[in-house]
Amino acid sequence: MQSIASSFTAAAVQAAPVFLNKKQTVEKACDLIAEAAKNNARLVVFPEVFIAGYPDWVWLIPNSQSSALNELYVQLVENAVVIPDEAVEQLCKSAKQNKVHIVMGVHERNTEASGASLYNTIIFIDDNGNLIGKHRKLIPTGGERLIWASGDGSTLEVFPTHLGKIGGLICWENYMPLARYAMYQNGAQVLATPTWDKSGNWLLSMQHIAREGGMFVISCCSAIRIEDIPDGLEFKSLYPSDREWVNIGNSCIVNPFGKIIAGPVSKEETIIYAEIHLPEIIAAKRMFDAAGHYARPDVFQFSVRKNLH
Repeated sequence: MQSIASSFTAAAVQAAPVFLNKKQTVEKACDLIAEAAKNNARLVVFPEVFIAGYPDWVWLIPNSQSSALNELYVQLVENAVVIPDEAVEQLCKSAKQNKVHIVMGVHERNTEASGASLYNTIIFIDDNGNLIGKHRKLIPTGGERLIWASGDGSTLEVFPTHLGKIGGLICWENYMPLARYAMYQNGAQVLATPTWDKSGNWLLSMQHIAREGGMFVISCCSAIRIEDIPDGLEFKSLYPSDREWVNIGNSCIVNPFGKIIAGPVSKEETIIYAEIHLPEIIAAKRMFDAAGHYARPDVFQFSVRKNLH
């Protein structure tokens, strides 16, 4: 049985991808991983679909404009990740070289079938460079359903590491009470929540979830300017002429008592850091433990369907 560190430094990378360019985004990610490692981070979390960018056009282009949407979707699929592929191998190599665990948001191609559909996925890599798991977003929100397929219960996992048990839920699936409870029941100690949501309500939810689950929450969002969108992409012109930021970020790290201990930071590309002290989890659960003495299994039953067939 591996020994668990009682404390370590975690990092949330708030950065812009090289939009719709997988190769260059992975290279940028590796540089950011090295920077975080130099600042003693042992866990590095990246934003939702950092490789290779959030498809914000789904909120701008009507579905009736098939030609524009088709062109963008082709580029998105061409720059999506296959697990494993050279991009994943490069990230694994960076994790091993820098001795850090990584949680990375990617567009993932459905190579088990057609190879032409996408999932919104986070991958988990340990500090030995091993791909230890992935999670596919259970349900895309609103216009996102024009881009991503829905995941299933088979990837709703928590991964034991020598930093503790690390899990992840993507953006608004954190609002799903039963998805959250799956993390609690599996003993998550650190929950990565890569997101596109930068709102004040989101930050309040992160504090609530950290307190409810008695765990550390690392909320990580891209900070991306209009100028980061290539000029050749027509949807760029649909933003207001005076708008500077596509997303301002507001990444943060929250402790098990619901207190923000790093961030939120907005309108800048940066890396935020916080010390993760695992004994705080036990202290926080003394009064309320959602999957422990407050679970009431005599009243409630809970299960996750790992296989839909």
